[in-house]
Amino acid sequence: MKLISHFVVFKLSEIMKPIFIAGPCVIESAECLEVVAQELVRLNNKYDIDIMFKSSFDKANRTSMSSFRGPGMEKGLQMMADIKSKYGLRLLTDIHESYQAVPVGEVVDVLQIPAFLCRQTDLLVAAAKTGKIVNIKKAQFLSGEDMKYPVQKVKESGNDNVWLTERGNIYGYNNLVVDFRNIPDMKKISPNVIMDCTHSVQRPGAAGGKTGGNREFVPSMALAAKAFGATGYFFEVHPNPESAKSDGPNMLFLKDLESVIKSLLD
Repeated sequence: MKLISHFVVFKLSEIMKPIFIAGPCVIESAECLEVVAQELVRLNNKYDIDIMFKSSFDKANRTSMSSFRGPGMEKGLQMMADIKSKYGLRLLTDIHESYQAVPVGEVVDVLQIPAFLCRQTDLLVAAAKTGKIVNIKKAQFLSGEDMKYPVQKVKESGNDNVWLTERGNIYGYNNLVVDFRNIPDMKKISPNVIMDCTHSVQRPGAAGGKTGGNREFVPSMALAAKAFGATGYFFEVHPNPESAKSDGPNMLFLKDLESVIKSLLD
């Protein structure tokens, strides 16, 4: 029986599909959300996958005071709820303050903790208490092994549904580098480790008061993460990143998402 049981587990793990998360960096308009959602539904149906829709209602960590932040929590959550109701997509968004956890948790399926805030105890505890999946992004100044402490905070608050996300490490000024060894290191802590394939190609603050980036490296980042055992992939996408209001230089063109996903399913 033990041999049979092990065989079954092995076969199930072989057919498990990756977690996919995709959407625009920030909520810009209902029209933009609709265009992206329609493409995600098409890809879900074509490839029998379950891409989760992501976007932010408030980018509270923009480089400049004058940068676009989004519609705010109340309006943004309603816009995301409309997408969920109309298209049946699961939702992910980030929170920056503890009071946001409960209202956001009533709408979305996954609460995301931004990288710079991943050690904020009150924020982690508040997210944990919603009972939703908590996706903690690894800070740019931490190793993969360091992430056991944020995970402990969530689990000790009564929630075992924790994902971790790799998004690169600070490499001097205005630059990031990815140490892919962090992926297997974090899988020792959490079974689901996501590769943030678009923020990892950022050039923070390198575009004169805003973040730059190199989207041409996104497909390679995804494939490298797959080789290191990532269980999921995070992509910020936009119909036209060149005109996006946040993180345009590192976002994928929406039309290019299919080819990247297909390469990860092959």
